[in-house]
Amino acid sequence: MEWPWFLGEAFVQWAKLNGMAIRYIQPGKPNQNAYIERFNRTFREEVLDQHLFTRLDDVREAAYWWMLEYNEERPHDALGDMTPVEYRQAAEGSTFEMSA
Repeated sequence: MEWPWFLGEAFVQWAKLNGMAIRYIQPGKPNQNAYIERFNRTFREEVLDQHLFTRLDDVREAAYWWMLEYNEERPHDALGDMTPVEYRQAAEGSTFEMSA
C-alpha cells in the first residue's frame, strides 16, 4: 500500500508532464492558503454535499453550473458586494487598469 504522504512526488511529476506548475505558499505565511481553503469549503458545501452523484458527468455538470453562478452572478465581499460581471464593468469605466 502506498501511503498518502508519499504521493506528493508522484503528483509533482504528473503535473510537470501535463504542463502544470506547482506553486507553494511561502514559508511562514499560512494565510496564503486561506483563499483556496475558503473556495474548497464553499464548493464542498454548495455542490458536493448537496447531491448524491452516481456518475462523474453529473459532478462535472453540477460544477459547471455552480461555477457560472459563482463567477458571474453571485455578489462577492471582496468586490464590494458586486458580482464579478458588475465589477468588471465598473473597472472598464475607470481609469485604473485591471491586472491579467
